[in-house]
Formats: sequence, C-alpha cells, structure tokens
Amino acid sequence: MEFAKVTALLRATTLEAAILTGRLVLYPSGIVPERLAPVGGDGDPVSVTGGGGRPVVLLHGFVDNRSVFLLLRRTLARHGRDQVSSLNYSPLTCDLRTAAGALGRRIDAVLDRTGRTEVDLVGHSLGGLIARYYVQRLGGDARVRTLVTLGTPHAGTAVAPLADAHPVVRQMRAGSEVLRELAAPAPGCRTRFVSFWSDLDQIMVPVETARLDHPDLLVHNVRVSGIGHLALPVHPTVAAGIVAALDAEGAGQAADEGAASVA
Repeated sequence: MEFAKVTALLRATTLEAAILTGRLVLYPSGIVPERLAPVGGDGDPVSVTGGGGRPVVLLHGFVDNRSVFLLLRRTLARHGRDQVSSLNYSPLTCDLRTAAGALGRRIDAVLDRTGRTEVDLVGHSLGGLIARYYVQRLGGDARVRTLVTLGTPHAGTAVAPLADAHPVVRQMRAGSEVLRELAAPAPGCRTRFVSFWSDLDQIMVPVETARLDHPDLLVHNVRVSGIGHLALPVHPTVAAGIVAALDAEGAGQAADEGAASVA
C-alpha cells in the first residue's frame, strides 16, 4: 500500500512539473485582461443551452492569470457554454475582499451584456476563496447559481510559511479574519457549491482543507485521486466533473460526497 502511494505521488509530481512548464509558456498570453465579447448581432440574450444558458466566469489562483483555463474553456464550449469569461486580478492585491468586489463588478457587466440573471463561477485555489467571499459576504448568491472551487483553502492552508509576507497569503491561513467571516452563519444562501479537492494536493496542507464544510451552505464535495494542485483546472476528468456540476439543475443534498479517480 505504501509503495502504491509513493508511486501515485511520483506520478502526480511529474505531471505537476509538466503542467508548470506549460503554464510558464502560456502565462504571457493571459497577462492582458480579457474584454467581454459581443453577444449576438445586437446584444441579444444568450441561447438557452447547457445549464440554462448561464454565462460562466472563471477566476484564477494566486500569482496566476486567465491562461490557466485554456483547456477548461474549450471543454465548456464543446458542451454549449458559449459565454465564458475570465477575470484577472493583480498579484499585488493585498486583500482578497478587493478582488471579490472586482469580481462582483465583472459579473454585473456579464449579466448586462448577456441579458441573463445568473452566472456560474469556477475558481481555482485562491480564486475559489475570492468567489466564495463574493457569494457569502457581498450578496453574490443572488447572481451566482453554482460555484465550483478547485483546490481552494476553505479551512486555511499551512503550506509555505515564509510566504506570509504577502497579506493575501496570510488571509489563506487557518483562523484568519477572512476565513472567520466565511465560517460565520450564512442563512438562506442560494448558491450551490461544488468543491473539488485532491488527496495529492501539496499546496493544500492538510489536503482536507480544500473540502467545504459549512452548516448553512448547500455543498457537494468531490474527492479527486491521482493528481496535484496544478492539474485540477486542466485535467479532462475534472473538466468533465465541472461540466456536470454546472449543468445539474437539482438542488442535491448538503454535505453529499463524491469521488473521482484520474489514475
């Protein structure tokens, strides 16, 4: 059993290294903020396709940019999501609340542009925490149908203590003021949450910190086996799970647990 675990970790680490290399190559292409594309001929509302035709907004992780979602965007497009946009927030952002406010303005612009009343959100790592803050603390549950988080430190991560010099990293620590706000009661929150967490995620310490557990939230946690942190937004198995989560119309069950293996 221990040999199997070591082998799986080595495979995941090798994949992470390959993805990091690709990420560095693609990074320059995502530096420029994305402009919202026109809708239809004269701004007509989007067609009702998968997930009720809701637009999707993607939010990257710490010191990353929208280029991380290149493959996921293609998958979403193949499944009828033709209104997908990304938000870049600055790596110099010192408070994730600021980024959450910018996310709210982006969502308002998307809804105005598309004529829809709701969006779906996908956030990787810190991006998921920013999106969750918008939903829970800034009234975003009125505009967000489903929030999918990928390797997000919902309970705080202890990785890389030397990185605490950055204020946003400190906000991702267990017990931070932001995490205490998110742990506070959230009665009546209308957004559905789906949290993908990996048992080989070396950025989430412990790995279970990427599970979302809150008594007032409707949550479906999905445990992923066989990949690490960087692979979550690019792996086809996870992408298929994201599509299924966004297209699901039923309320589901709070604290329901799923699993996916990519070994």
